[in-house]
Amino acid sequence: MPSRRDMIRMTEEEVESFIGAGKSLQLATINGDGTPHLVTMWYGILEGKIVIETFEKSQKAVNLRRDPRIACLLESGTEYAELKGVQINGNAQLVTDPAEVTELMKAVLRRNHEMDEAMLEMAAAQGSKKRIGAIVEPTKVVSWDHTKLDVSY
Repeated sequence: MPSRRDMIRMTEEEVESFIGAGKSLQLATINGDGTPHLVTMWYGILEGKIVIETFEKSQKAVNLRRDPRIACLLESGTEYAELKGVQINGNAQLVTDPAEVTELMKAVLRRNHEMDEAMLEMAAAQGSKKRIGAIVEPTKVVSWDHTKLDVSY
């Protein structure tokens, strides 16, 4: 009999679909004193990887320059039997080139706003100043989908 953990694990396709359907995630970096810094972020997807962008002086950017380890959490559901989630642990590849940051910004904007290409270009050009991006390079992915269980709590 499979373990409960094995029963709720999502397939790679389910994980990809779940990430593709979301707009925001919880992003954790490590503060200088070792405590977690946790924020909600909009994200984009480029070449199958989660990307973010932020002000270069933000706490998360300061933390990632010092320590590239990162964790992302995407979740849904309000009742136990509906809970779904994906946790991604990995490293952030920082992006500082303004043209590359612009591409990351556009990926994030496209997921979260209905904008035409001209508006995307304008927003990204203005926003890429004093900003950096990060590409999440996963080292471990954990998932759960309680809708696969035939129980109620």
